[in-house]
Amino acid sequence: MSIDSSVTRPGAGAAGASAAPDPAPVYAAIDLGTNNCRLLIARPVRSGFRVIEAFSRIVRLGEGLSNSGRLSDAAMARTIEALKICSEKMARRSVSSARAVATEACRRAANGAEFLHDVKAATGISLDIISTAEEARLALNGCSPLLEPPHREAIVFDIGGGSTEILWARLLGGGRTDVIDWISLPFGVVNLTERFGPGDVQSGSYAQMIDLVADALRPFEEKHRLSQKLQSGQIQVLGTSGTVTTLAGVHLNLPRYERRYVDGCWLEFPVVIEQSRRLASISVPERALHPCIGEERADLVVAGCAILEALYRFWPATRLRVADRGVREGVLVELMGQRRQVNGGGRR
Repeated sequence: MSIDSSVTRPGAGAAGASAAPDPAPVYAAIDLGTNNCRLLIARPVRSGFRVIEAFSRIVRLGEGLSNSGRLSDAAMARTIEALKICSEKMARRSVSSARAVATEACRRAANGAEFLHDVKAATGISLDIISTAEEARLALNGCSPLLEPPHREAIVFDIGGGSTEILWARLLGGGRTDVIDWISLPFGVVNLTERFGPGDVQSGSYAQMIDLVADALRPFEEKHRLSQKLQSGQIQVLGTSGTVTTLAGVHLNLPRYERRYVDGCWLEFPVVIEQSRRLASISVPERALHPCIGEERADLVVAGCAILEALYRFWPATRLRVADRGVREGVLVELMGQRRQVNGGGRR
């Protein structure tokens, strides 16, 4: 599959790519989040890059972190096993330049640095713990090809396992963006589920999750009054995360999840909210029956729906664009941009 990606501020915060001549360079990006471990391997093409291999596994690295403040032995073991698979895939593809980033779980864990040492010893992979600011920027860079005219600005959100990043960006044309402001909320699908359970309408836990996230988001809205700007029709709203891609798969009634149908699709935002409430009204086993949810996401999906509904409370856009892309793609864009600069030219 081809993914068109434009370079935005190449090199900011990323590890340098090799300057050695390579007629067919292969790049890899790993995004280790609170819930998922994701790998993307790609080659550059004129329009951006072409994915040659992808891997994703739910590892729940942040399981129990909100209570203990530490990564559990079981979660670390699961994650290291997934990273071993990533390492093997990168070796088989002869990757010439790679970057692996870790986000909220490793940021918060008291034993995060110890875990990174164990990962390096077991897999050879060096993980960078990135800040919330860099995480947000990489996600925006990865999604920028889906931000299009006639919109002049965009609200981009990434619902993660342990945090949610929200950006307000200006669209400069040609896939380029400029971040106006951003916020990171300390709520994701894993820590909200651990706090409130799998979420349901009957007990009131779904509404409690929405209110908690909305209270954290309110200062950002009061500062910028984006709800007023949204009414002009010049702001595009885009979501990237397992929550929105899962909801898209459910909405499209896919017999199994397929990225080609989900990435870049437009959904009626009010319909998505109705769908979220329906999921919150059924049991976890009933949610698990849908092939785009399954057992691994059945207990977490409603927490993501609650975060989404909190966003909708302030920003009731008519339509929502869905991105099955994000931090990994942003990392690849920067790695390839750096190589172009090193090789002389900065040409696209």
